[in-house]
Amino acid sequence: MALLEVCGAPRGLRKACAVPALGSQLRSDPGHYSFSLRAPELAVPRGMQPTEFFQSLGENGEKNIRKEMVHGTTTLAFKFHHGVIVAVDSRATAGNYISSSRVNKVIEINPSLLGTMSGCAADCQYWERLLAKECRLYYLRNGERISVSAASKLLSNMVYQYRGMDLSMGSMICGWDKKGPGLYYVDQNGTRLSGNMFSTGSGSTYAYGVMDSGYQPSLSPEEAYELGRRAITYATHRDSYSGGIINMYHMKEDGWVKVESTDVSELLHQYQEANQ
Repeated sequence: MALLEVCGAPRGLRKACAVPALGSQLRSDPGHYSFSLRAPELAVPRGMQPTEFFQSLGENGEKNIRKEMVHGTTTLAFKFHHGVIVAVDSRATAGNYISSSRVNKVIEINPSLLGTMSGCAADCQYWERLLAKECRLYYLRNGERISVSAASKLLSNMVYQYRGMDLSMGSMICGWDKKGPGLYYVDQNGTRLSGNMFSTGSGSTYAYGVMDSGYQPSLSPEEAYELGRRAITYATHRDSYSGGIINMYHMKEDGWVKVESTDVSELLHQYQEANQ
């Protein structure tokens, strides 16, 4: 009861806000967290509900309004003989507005798994943190870490249940397990692809152009770092929705290490001077 009071529930409304008994048709108040329910509910803050908010933006109170969200980023990952390289930019945009220039778009799931963010930051963070919880539970139950293939399949199955509900997520799951380095792409529709090289986001076409020209499985670690660094730098130069700094990770057999965080403006200046 004290928690409900802290959350803002007025006194005398305990029955309306209380958690319903199992089997009952009464649902909890949508403005609060739902504790101890077998079917978990997303927490929604008090105030105008999302559907009402979007309807208020339409003309003449349109009921079937559909807003197109604009997203922008550049992320890439590729496999080679020494593991997996993950490189991302750090610019977060809300339409034409740059909301942040220091967002880490790599989610550290566990010491041998990484996930990237592309699309809606809230969707990516929620589902990949939920994946991190499930991977931890798997480790506690089985005494070993989940494989990269199984982790990506788990994420794909979770978001597949919400297809058509306007999620926006294009993530890469990278890791190292008993089969060696693994790389998978998973999106909001549950699509799951395995490959040696992926790039997502509005600047991905530019990043692919650089990677295609220099990628080889036999690259040394330093050559792989330079390839990822150059691909993100030139993608941010051509794509106005990407920028900030480059966060680069290297997935090795004994776990991931963070290689660097470098400002793309300084790198672009260095490359331009070298070409003169």
